[in-house]
Amino acid sequence: MAPERLRIALAQLNPILGDFPSNMDKARAARVKAAKDGADLVLFSELFITGYPPEDLVLKRAFQQAAMASVEELAKDTADGGPAVLIGTPWVKDGALHNAVALLDSGQVQAVTFKNNLPNYGVFDEKRVFVPGPLPGPFNIRGVRIGVPICEDIWAADATDCLCETGAELLLVPNGSPFDARKRDHRLNVTVARVVESGLPLAYLNQVGGQDELVFDGASFVLNADRRLALQLPCWEEAVVQTQWRRETAGWVCAAGEVAEVQGEDEALYCGMVLGLKDYVNKNRFPGVVIGLSGGVDSALTAAVAVDALGRDRVRCVMMPSRYTSAGSLEDAERVASLLGVRLDRIPIEPPVAGCSEVLAPLFSGLNPNETEENIQSRARGVILMAISNKFGPMVVTTGNKSEMSVGYATLYGDMCGGYNVLKDLYKTQVFALSRWRNRQKPKGALGPARAVMPERVITKPPTAELRSNQKDEDTLPPYAVLDGILECLVEGEMAVDEVVANGFDRETVRRVEQLLYTSEYKRRQAAPGVKLSSRNFGRDRRYPITNAFRNAR
Repeated sequence: MAPERLRIALAQLNPILGDFPSNMDKARAARVKAAKDGADLVLFSELFITGYPPEDLVLKRAFQQAAMASVEELAKDTADGGPAVLIGTPWVKDGALHNAVALLDSGQVQAVTFKNNLPNYGVFDEKRVFVPGPLPGPFNIRGVRIGVPICEDIWAADATDCLCETGAELLLVPNGSPFDARKRDHRLNVTVARVVESGLPLAYLNQVGGQDELVFDGASFVLNADRRLALQLPCWEEAVVQTQWRRETAGWVCAAGEVAEVQGEDEALYCGMVLGLKDYVNKNRFPGVVIGLSGGVDSALTAAVAVDALGRDRVRCVMMPSRYTSAGSLEDAERVASLLGVRLDRIPIEPPVAGCSEVLAPLFSGLNPNETEENIQSRARGVILMAISNKFGPMVVTTGNKSEMSVGYATLYGDMCGGYNVLKDLYKTQVFALSRWRNRQKPKGALGPARAVMPERVITKPPTAELRSNQKDEDTLPPYAVLDGILECLVEGEMAVDEVVANGFDRETVRRVEQLLYTSEYKRRQAAPGVKLSSRNFGRDRRYPITNAFRNAR
C-alpha cells in the first residue's frame, strides 16, 4: 500500500572538495540526525561526496574511484533500517563519467540517475568533464516515485517533463548553484515555472560554503504544487532540516516550516565575502591573514571582512607609510585597527624605496620621475607583506576593487600582491555602500565587533593611492559613480559603445574606459583569486584574450 506520509531531511552542508573522509563524516552525521528525527530519506547536494565543482580533478581515475568507493561504503550504513540517502557523486558507467545522484538504501546502491543538461557557460565547464545522461525517470523510494533532476536539469523543461510522463509524484533537486547578488529571484522564477508545468511540488537543495572563487549561499527551499513557499532555509549556514509530507487527493503536500528572512543585497554581498574568505583560509589551512592597512576605504573594508570571518586574533595589519602618506591616513589606519581590535605594525617604506632608487639611478639618469617611481613604492609594500607571510605564515589578502581591476589602476607585484581578494568583484561604489552598511550593523555569525568598524572619514574622503603629492584617484579616472556605471554596461551588459552612450554617458569617456578595460586584461590574468559576487566576475565568467586588437569605440 502506498504511504500517506513521508519525512525528507534536507542536508544543506559545506563539503570540502576532495576531502572524502570529511565529507563522509558530514553525511553520516546528517543521516544520524535525520534518523533521530524519524526521517525516511536524506537528500544531499550535487556532487556532495567530492565537493563542487571538482573541475578537471574529476578526470583523474583515482579521484573517480575514491568517490565511488566512498558512496559504496556509505551505502552499507543504510543496512540499519534508517533513512535512505540520495547523494551526489561522480559515477562511471560503461566507461563514461557522469554527474550523478545515487540512491542508497538497505545497505546497497539501489539505483543511480545521471544529469542530462550539462551547463557550459559562465563558471560552468561540465561538458568538458562529464558525459550527459539520458532524460531521467523517477526513483521508487519507500513506495513513492520521486524525480531527482540535478541542478541544471530544472533550468529547461525537458527533464521535468520526462519525470512527469514516467510517473514522478514529487521533485527533489540537488544543486551546486553559486551565489551572485541577483540570482535568488532567478532561481525562484525557474523553480516556479517547473512547478507550474509539472503540477508537482519541488524541494530545491543547495550547497553552502566557499570553493576557491565561488561561494554557495545555501538558501534551500520547498515549493508546493500551488507555488506557495512551504520552507526557506537560511543563507550561508549549514542546516539539516526535516520536511513533513502528506499525500492528499491532488498529490503530495509539504507542511509549512520555517521561512528564513530574505537578505537585502548589501547584507548578502557582505556575507558572501565573509564566507568566501573564511573557507578559503580554513580549507587551505592558513593560520590567518595579513593586510596592508592604508587608511583608505578598500583596506578598511577588507580588514573588517577578515575579522568577521576569522576573528581578530587571526588578522594582522601593517601600515607602510611613505613620504606621501598623510597624517590623516596614519590616524585613520590606527583608528580602524583599534575599532577592529587587530594588531597594527608600522613599517616605513622609505629605506627600501631609497635603496631601489639608488641602484636604478645610473639607468634613470636624466629622466623625469613618473609612474615608475610610484610603482616602486607599491612594490616595496608588496615585498614587505610577502616577507611577513613567508616568515609567520598568514596569507596576504590584497585590497583592490573591481573598478580598479577593470581599468588597470593597480600595480602588478605591488598592491595586486596577495593570495586572495575579497573585493575583487565589488565596484568602488559598492565598497562605499557596504562600508556604510557594516558600520550600521553586524551580520549574523560575524566574529567582529558589534559597532562601527571604520571612521566615517574613511568613507567620505576622496580616494587616493598617495604615491605622489596631492594625488587623487579622480586625477586619472572618471568619478567612480560615472566609471562604475560605464563598467557595468561594458562588463555585465557587454554593451557596444553606442548603447553605453545611449544610457547617458559621454562618448569620449566611454571610449577611454573601454580602451583601459581591454588593455588591462594582462594584469587581471595575474591577479589573486577573489570571491565571485556578480553575474560577470573577472576570471570565472568573463574570459577575454590578452592579445586583442578589436575596438568597438566610434
